Formats: sequence, structure tokens, C-alpha cells
Amino acid sequence: MYMDNEVPPVNRVDLIRTEIRNLEGQRIRVRANMGRSRIVERAGVVVQAHPSLFVVEVDERRGRKARQSYQYVDVLTGTVEIYNIDTGERLLDFTVEE
Repeated sequence: MYMDNEVPPVNRVDLIRTEIRNLEGQRIRVRANMGRSRIVERAGVVVQAHPSLFVVEVDERRGRKARQSYQYVDVLTGTVEIYNIDTGERLLDFTVEE
């Protein structure tokens, strides 16, 4: 359970969505835990923020672009982490501590 002064998880997803919308058009680095000790890091631009997920256009080999989508809930749980591409600083640290 959460205390009165904490933000409930549902509202945290709304906060994450708002923060991602503010990042639209900016370059970020995304670190995603794909399970089985597989971690994928990609750099790209936040191109769209939908109600339940956001889309990052990532740089692929040989100058190609690909689009990768991530869920806000994964940012909340820490499965997906977003970093400032220039400073390496972690953005949106909303993980719930037990």
C-alpha cells in the first residue's frame, strides 16, 4: 500500500505519459530489460506518445531507422529506463520501492 503523501501507481503512469510527451522530438537513450538477462540499449528520438505506449525512432546499422514502442507501465516498473543521451542522467525514475 502507499502512504497518503505518495502518488498512487495509476497516477504515476499519467505523470510518465506527460513527461514522455514533453520529450517528443528529443534524442534519448532507452535501456530495456528483455528478460533472460538480455538488455537492449538504443538511442533515438521520441516521435509519438499514445495513451498506453510511446514510440521511439531508433538508429539502426547503415543509417537505417526503425521504430520501437514501449509501454509507460514498463517505465514505472523499471523494465524500461530512459536516459539523457548527452549527460547519461536517468530520466523519469518512477520505480516503486518495496
